Amino acid sequence: MSMTLTVKPTLIDRVVPNSFAADIALVVGGAALTAIAAQIQFTIGNNPVPFTLQTLSVLLVASVLGSVRGSLSMLVYGLAGIIFPVYAQGAHGLNILFGATGGYLAGFIVAGFLVGKLAERNWSSNVLKMAASYIIGSAAVYALGVTVLTFSAFKGDWSLGLQYGLYPFLIWDAVKAIVAAGLVPGAWAVVKAFKGN
Repeated sequence: MSMTLTVKPTLIDRVVPNSFAADIALVVGGAALTAIAAQIQFTIGNNPVPFTLQTLSVLLVASVLGSVRGSLSMLVYGLAGIIFPVYAQGAHGLNILFGATGGYLAGFIVAGFLVGKLAERNWSSNVLKMAASYIIGSAAVYALGVTVLTFSAFKGDWSLGLQYGLYPFLIWDAVKAIVAAGLVPGAWAVVKAFKGN
């Protein structure tokens, strides 16, 4: 039995037969992709939150797998980091999961569900809707991430939380939104060309 409960299948459902084993493999694969993306990073000044490709991975995984598998992938990623060095900069441990940047990890799970749910409503096959779903998913990541960062690292000073946890990343997220808005709808076009509507 598949974990997906979607009426309209996501992109992966058009190319991979539905089964419990496939779902497990896809969830673990999504977590692994995010772990790899976390190691592709850029440092911006003395910012405590590194810029990585994690959020791009969250978006891509969720938009391809859907809400249940997308959010489970991010949950597996978050839990794997307790033991394995899969977080940004090869970090791991409970101190990271529950530390100043832990809110971003929690936000990945929420974003995975939201973006996946929109993909199930066919947003991932349209460039503009795909970009919009990225904005919605990013908002969830930042809502949790900046809040935890603000209270953990800056004693409730929102100006510092926004300065270090949001503003430096907006332009990079815009670039990632453009990339994702082209990749996933492009993949849909290829699948439809080979499989038909």
